[in-house]
Amino acid sequence: MNKNYYAIIMAGGVGSRFWPVSTTEFPKQFHDMLGAGQTLIQKTFSRLAKTVPAENILVLTNERYNAIVLEQLPLIKPEQIVLEPAMRNTAPCILYASLKIKKQNPDAVMVVAPSDHWIEDETAFADNLKKCFDFCQNENALMTLGIQPTFPNTGFGYIEFDKTDANAIKKVNQFREKPDYETAKSFLDAGNFLWNGGIFIWSVASIIAAFEKFQPQMNALFMQGYETFNTNNEAQFIAINYEKAENISIDYAVMEKAANVYVLPATFDWNDLGTWGQLHDKIDKDDNNNGIINAKVILENASNNIIRSDADKIIVIDGLHDYIIVDKEGVLLIYPKNKEQDIKRITALANDL
Repeated sequence: MNKNYYAIIMAGGVGSRFWPVSTTEFPKQFHDMLGAGQTLIQKTFSRLAKTVPAENILVLTNERYNAIVLEQLPLIKPEQIVLEPAMRNTAPCILYASLKIKKQNPDAVMVVAPSDHWIEDETAFADNLKKCFDFCQNENALMTLGIQPTFPNTGFGYIEFDKTDANAIKKVNQFREKPDYETAKSFLDAGNFLWNGGIFIWSVASIIAAFEKFQPQMNALFMQGYETFNTNNEAQFIAINYEKAENISIDYAVMEKAANVYVLPATFDWNDLGTWGQLHDKIDKDDNNNGIINAKVILENASNNIIRSDADKIIVIDGLHDYIIVDKEGVLLIYPKNKEQDIKRITALANDL
C-alpha cells in the first residue's frame, strides 16, 4: 500500500434531518442507519482503508465526538483525530489537516471524503480513487469525483465539465449552485453535468498552494501555528486560533476560484443519505414498498413507509401511506415523507420542549 496516500474523513456534521435517531450528541455518521451491521463512519473507514494505509487516515470531527470516534474506529490512534473546537465549515478544517499532513509527508496525496455517504460498489470506488491519486501525483490538480445524475435533483450542486474533453478525467468548466427543477432537467439533457458529491482528491502541495493563493488570510492564520502541528503544543494553538478562521466551505473558498480543477465521473453507485426518503431508497422493501430497519412490524393497508425502531417492541400500522415512522427512546416520529425537509425545523421545536 502506498505510504504517500492519505485520507481525511469529514465527521463533524449533525445530520438533523435524521432526527430523532441523529442528534447533536450522537449524529447519524455514528449510527448503523441501514441496519447493515456497521455505522456509516465504520463503512467509510473500511472503504478507504482498502487503498490508504490505516495509519494515514485522519478523522476531522468536533471535540465532543472524540470518544465516539475512538470507540467505533479501534484502528485509529488519538493523534489521527483532528478536533475542531468550533464549527467553521469545511475550508478551515481541510487546511488545518492538510498542513498537519504536509509536516508529516510533503509528498502526500489525499482524498477528502464525507463520513456519512453510502457507496455499495467499493471495488469501483477503489479503482476510481486510484485513478485520481495517480493523476494528482503527476499534475498540479484539484480533483473531485463527480456522481452520474440519475434524475433532475434540485438538492445537489452540479459540476459542469468540458464536453469536448475525450479524456477519462475531465477539465471542470464551473461549479453550479443547486438548481430549480427545469434547470436541473436541462443539466441532465446536456450530458456534461455531474452531481457534486463532496469527495476531493489532490496532492498536499496543490491544495496548500491553492489556499495560499485564494485564502491568504486563513493560510497565514494557520501557518502561525505550523511549528506546533503534530506536537504537544498543537492543541493550545488551535484552541486559541481556530475560531478566528472564516466560516466558509471548500467549494467557495478554493474550488470555485481555481483554474486547475478536474473531475472523474464516478462509476459507483452513491447516495448521500441526506434524508429519510433517500434512506428509504437504499434499504430492502416489502411487497408494498415499506422499508423496515431494526423493527418487528404488523402492517395492514400500509405502503411506501419507512419504519425504524431501536427498541424491542412490535409496531402495528394500519392505513398509513408514505410516512416516516421512527421510534427512538423518548421520541415517536410519525411524519409525511413529502414534508421530510421540515424535520430540521421540527427538531428545533422539540429541543425547546
